[in-house]
Amino acid sequence: MNTKTLNNVVEFDKKEAVLSKKDMILSLFENGTTEVETIAAISGAKPSYVGSVLHHAGLIDNYFDLYTSTNYPMNIYSKHFRGKLGFKDVETARRSVRNLEESYRYFERLQDRAGQHHTLEMGLTMLDRARWTGKLEEAEVYRLWIVHKLSRPLVDNVASLEEKRQEKARDAEQAELKFAA
Repeated sequence: MNTKTLNNVVEFDKKEAVLSKKDMILSLFENGTTEVETIAAISGAKPSYVGSVLHHAGLIDNYFDLYTSTNYPMNIYSKHFRGKLGFKDVETARRSVRNLEESYRYFERLQDRAGQHHTLEMGLTMLDRARWTGKLEEAEVYRLWIVHKLSRPLVDNVASLEEKRQEKARDAEQAELKFAA
């Protein structure tokens, strides 16, 4: 590399370009490295950031994780939550949880279990986003809603579950006796 000094300023003939992580990610993808995990390892970026950069550039549309914007639809249920969830402050989180509850009940009325699942998933996503950005009071609003949803018994009571288990065992025993006879 040739240099020349003029008035105490050093000039280099050859300049080396330093790529930003974003530019490196885009360059790797455009040159054939398309796996998010591989690009992350090479660029030193987190997979979430790689996915976000590639998504924003319109190069992929099938990467979703905790940090993927809800503006990118994951499935048909995503539209129910676009622009309706946040954790800017506690009131925003409460309003968001009301939206989650309305959606959950809507999907319940339709007996759309995938819709209910996606609603719970969105609640957990918002809980984690708030928690890991230090918005603990806002995260708590989401946590309480999720705990409430998951705390409801799946059967009437534990005794009836035990009775059903015993009934199955008796039926199996009766079938075995009939087979032996």
